[in-house]
Amino acid sequence: MANAIEVRAVHKLYRRYGRRKNFGTLKSALLSGNVLGGLRPDEAFEALQGVSFDVVAGKTFGIIGRNGSGKSTLLKLIAGIGKPTRGSVRVTGRVSALIELGAGFHPEISGRENVFINGMMLGLSKAQIASRFDDIVRFAELEEFIDAPVKTYSSGMYMRLGFAVAINVDPDVLLVDEVLAVGDETFTHKCLDKFAELRRRGKTVLLVTHSLDMVTRFCDEALWLDGGVVRAQGDPKRVIDTYLMDVARAENDAMTNPNRQIPKARSEGGTDMPADLSKAGEGRWGSREVEITAVELRTGDQATRVFESGTPMEIRLRIRANRAVSDFAFGVGLFNAEGVCCYGTNTHIEGARPQTLSGEAEVGFAIDHLDLVEGSYKLDVAVHRENGAPYDYHRLLYDFRVTSRVKDVGIYRAPHRWTTSGGVRIDGLK
Repeated sequence: MANAIEVRAVHKLYRRYGRRKNFGTLKSALLSGNVLGGLRPDEAFEALQGVSFDVVAGKTFGIIGRNGSGKSTLLKLIAGIGKPTRGSVRVTGRVSALIELGAGFHPEISGRENVFINGMMLGLSKAQIASRFDDIVRFAELEEFIDAPVKTYSSGMYMRLGFAVAINVDPDVLLVDEVLAVGDETFTHKCLDKFAELRRRGKTVLLVTHSLDMVTRFCDEALWLDGGVVRAQGDPKRVIDTYLMDVARAENDAMTNPNRQIPKARSEGGTDMPADLSKAGEGRWGSREVEITAVELRTGDQATRVFESGTPMEIRLRIRANRAVSDFAFGVGLFNAEGVCCYGTNTHIEGARPQTLSGEAEVGFAIDHLDLVEGSYKLDVAVHRENGAPYDYHRLLYDFRVTSRVKDVGIYRAPHRWTTSGGVRIDGLK
């Protein structure tokens, strides 16, 4: 099939301005005989570095990546808003772009006048816009406000009107940049239904979004852009899995290499433990007769701070007893980002009877299924006497993150299943 979009070895260079009093000029760069070389490296950066891909006509193509990866820059080049520094972009057919909220709207004039102006900018005649005007206003849900100046519109009203105009020009190629995030749930569903309709009608959609579920649901192909470079392209599920693995690796690196150091115990000779532990902030305290010298979080054979919901988790404590003791217990506590205790236990309340602890030792706490919902969590670990007096208590000093494809809410993700009977059919239910 023919390509609706062809991007070939595209580079986009931007000038970076600092607080210098003197700047290199385009004239000086031209006189040097090298426009790019005439800009010093600290004054320019490449937002896109040799990006190439094709979008087949009639397909829905998703572009994902972190903020600042070059996604929006690329979409603007495809829309014709900018030109590549090097390389080429070719688009076949009528293009409609929804790139920035209210882009092209004049704030002082009414929504009605802006619809006509935007429609003509997108290539429609005044008669064509008039014939579609009622559909545009109805879709945008702005019947009562269409004659008000758009400067009085909320961000959601801006987005609805811009989207309604963009899709009603009957484009061959629709470019959409992360704008549905400001819509309410009902309007978002309307937009998703419209995407499905465009697919059925064989239109080409290029979607830049952080919604990985939307890419999985609607896109025939996906591309992962990272730092202006294509990292992966192809089947949406495979590309998303690769992207999420990289995100998890970056999060894990950030958590396992924190800038802050684990504080020393507040007291070398006494417990100095807060009276109300539930209200205590992060810290460390205890007599240090027994110390926790290292804490490691693992899944399987891999040390990590990022866990997929439902996978195993093991907390390993390295212990050093500065004198032999027979009165001891080990404890752990899991807390969410708001400080709510998700779970806590220790060997004493579970009925363990301590015998001896001396020298170097290691203690493990294993969870077969970490059934927490997606989010950031913190960990308490402790070694203390059976009456609770701490040898070494580490309060909220270790971060970890739980990821999940399922965006459920709460804290605990209980193992469960759905059942149906009679006249109901649901596909893909887990």
